[in-house]
Parts: sequence; C-alpha cells; structure tokens
Amino acid sequence: MNGDITRSAIERPRYFCSFGGALGTLEALPETIPIMHATSGCAASIAWGQAGTAAMQVGGFCGGLSVPSSNIGEREVIFGGADRLTEQIRRTFEVMEGRLFVVITSCVTEIIGDDVQAVVSEIRGEMGASPDAPHLVFAKTGGFRGNSYLGYDIVMEAIVRQFVQKPVKKRPLSVNLLGIVPYMDIFWRGNLAGLRRALELLGLEVNSFFTAEDSLDGIQNSAEAELTIVVSDIYGIETARVYKELYDVPYIQTSLPIGPTATAGLLREVVKALGLTIDVEAIIEQENYRYYAQLAPIVDAYFDGDHQRYAVIVADTNYAVALTRFLTDDLGWIPALVQCTEVLDENEKEQIIQKLRNKNPRINPRIVFDSAASETGRYISEMYPRRDTDLYVETLSPAFVFGSALERATALKIGAPHLSVSFPVANRCVINRGYTGFDGALTLIEDTLSAVTASR
Repeated sequence: MNGDITRSAIERPRYFCSFGGALGTLEALPETIPIMHATSGCAASIAWGQAGTAAMQVGGFCGGLSVPSSNIGEREVIFGGADRLTEQIRRTFEVMEGRLFVVITSCVTEIIGDDVQAVVSEIRGEMGASPDAPHLVFAKTGGFRGNSYLGYDIVMEAIVRQFVQKPVKKRPLSVNLLGIVPYMDIFWRGNLAGLRRALELLGLEVNSFFTAEDSLDGIQNSAEAELTIVVSDIYGIETARVYKELYDVPYIQTSLPIGPTATAGLLREVVKALGLTIDVEAIIEQENYRYYAQLAPIVDAYFDGDHQRYAVIVADTNYAVALTRFLTDDLGWIPALVQCTEVLDENEKEQIIQKLRNKNPRINPRIVFDSAASETGRYISEMYPRRDTDLYVETLSPAFVFGSALERATALKIGAPHLSVSFPVANRCVINRGYTGFDGALTLIEDTLSAVTASR
C-alpha cells in the first residue's frame, strides 16, 4: 500500500521552497506588499518559476519582479543586513501603495542571524498608533524550512497573530476558508470561488482571503468568524489552530470537495458545526438537480463511446484525495494508482491512506508517496507486468493520467490521455477555472472528456 522511496536527490521538484510559498501567498492577498529580506536573485527565480510552472500565472497586487527586496550582498553577509532591511522598509513605505506590508526572510538572512523582529518592532514604534499608518508584519520563511505549502502556513499564521484584530463580538454566519495554496494550486481562484458559492447557499458570509471579493478589512476582522473551514487534509490546519488558540474560532477539516458527493458532505458538516436550522437536504437536492440536468445531454455519448477509464493520479494530497474520491463516487471511473508527491510524515501518510481506501476492496487503488515522475511508469509496470507469452492478462487499459506537466511523458508511453491539474503546470493557461463544488466538477468532466475525445 505504501510505496515510499527515500531519495538522496530531488528529481524535477514539484514546489518551491517555503520562502517561495510565502511570497506567492502574499502576492495573492489584497492590498499587501511583500518585502523580501533576501539576495538579489530570489525574486526573479520565483517569478519566472511561477510563470513557467503555474499555468502562466505570476505576481499579483505586488508581485513578479516588482517585489521590494533588501538585495543583500557580500557586505551584509559579513557584517549583517539589519541596517539594509531598515532602509528598505522605509523606502518601500514611500514608493509602494499598500496597507499591509509583510517582511519575509530567506535562507541567507536567517543563516547570518539578522534580528528581523527587532527591526520590525523599531519601525512599528516609529509609526505609532495612527489609524492611517500601514501595518507591518514579519515571518521567518527561510527556504530551508520546507516547501511552498509550509510557507503558506507560516505566513498565514504570522498574519493571524500580528495583523488580525481581536474581536469585540462574533459576526453571525461568518466563516473563514483555508487550505488552498495560491499558485501551488493553479486553480486557486476558481476553486475558492466555487467553494464560496457552495457555502453561500447556506446563507454564509465567506472570507476566502485571496479572491477579488475579499478585502484586507475582511482579513483584519476575520477573528469575528463563527467557524474556520479547512478544505485540505494537510494545509491550513496550523493556521486554523492559531485562530482557535487566540480568538476562540473553532474549525472543521475536510478534503478538497470536488463533485456532488463531497460538496454535499461539506454542506452537511458546516450546518452541523454551526448549528444551523436550515433545510440543507433541500439545498443539496436542488444543486444535484442542476448538476445532473447539465450532465444529462452527454450521458448517451459517454456510455456509447465507452468513456469509462482506469485512472492514474499523480498529485499533491489535496488533488490526490479529491480526484480519487470524485472519480470513484461520482464519475464511475476506477483509480488504479495514486501517487502523492509531497514529503509527509508517517501519521500524515496513514491519514491519506485512510481517506483513499474504498469500502469495495476490488476498486482500491495502489497508494504510493513519491515525488519522482520517472517512478510512475515503474509502479504501473509492477501492477500490470507485460509478458509476451501471456495472451490474456489484465492491463491498464483504457487509461487516463491526471497529474502535472511532468506526467505527460508517462501518459504518452502508456498510450493514455493526460490532464495537468497539479503543480507544476507548463502546458495550460489558467485564469479563473476551478474544479470545486457542483459546477466545478462539471468543468472537470468537460476537461477530462475533451482530453479523451481529442486523443482518439
């Protein structure tokens, strides 16, 4: 069940460092200016890395090559870069229009031991308590700490601790939404919008942090929420715990909901957690009607054309779980291999395995934890060995590969259509497309069956 392989080298990485994840998260927030305490190459590396691997998405309100940076060099490495950072923060206030400024640290500046907290505290003291003064936050995000997903949690925790205000009272029917990492999830805008729409069916006010409908005021007042909803098995949980610890905001956790089964489960869980008295089953019934009414016109072509497939899924845990459950519960496909691509501890691996196990043991996929794209073909060969002497042997056919752009070669090798859904994605352009909720699942079906049809 667990095909984990320990490696001494990373083959074609599927994420940035924690510094890059923190920067991408800040670039997606409204009216927010990241200030990098880093060497001169960090911004360019991350910017063009995003452009080439996040479906052409790069930057944001203040992103790409416009991000302010201390650009430390040899002198600062030897004598310390605190003075250079102080100067950079003050100059950034002068030339950049924003309300929230967040200082993030890189590998080099953490290794040389610059006291960023002292610098930030001094500048905060200079600004005083004026309501018009910008807000200044800092986070230790050195790239050696981990990957992009960790960077998301580090910087979100810092914002919750240093920027979010303690509430005077709770705001009824208000919820926070966490667990979708901007740019690492290339569909982050569309996915957040899809979840917002689903939760608004319950009459909720949704703070999703990163969409065009969100605001910095909403983030600052997010501790007024009655509930935090984490739509990930791994990410956003630590941030939700900080909301609980500091502001007594309870949280619930669920896998990324794609399709009618998972979305209905989310709605029921939220209603239960908030103690709502609305008829959630009537809402689900209406959404299911909409969903299947739109799906009905392709049903004959789907079955007559024999579009059911075995699926290979190579993705981060959010998509690995969500796609596997959607294909099994809603589309009627058979997941054969699920390859989770992050570095996880043993408890997290067991948690994911439990999520992916099916009540019917005959359609349980093989589950492996391995980031290497070159290993996917080996896992398939182990499951479906090809021997010329065997006339009748089970094969992985017809098959479909969900993964990143790295899995295109594997799909070609086994003669299967391919859809890039997980970072890195270098063969699609994504703006506001999303796969969550009821409507998002229809979009996913469109993309999937279009790939099948085009491959014939």
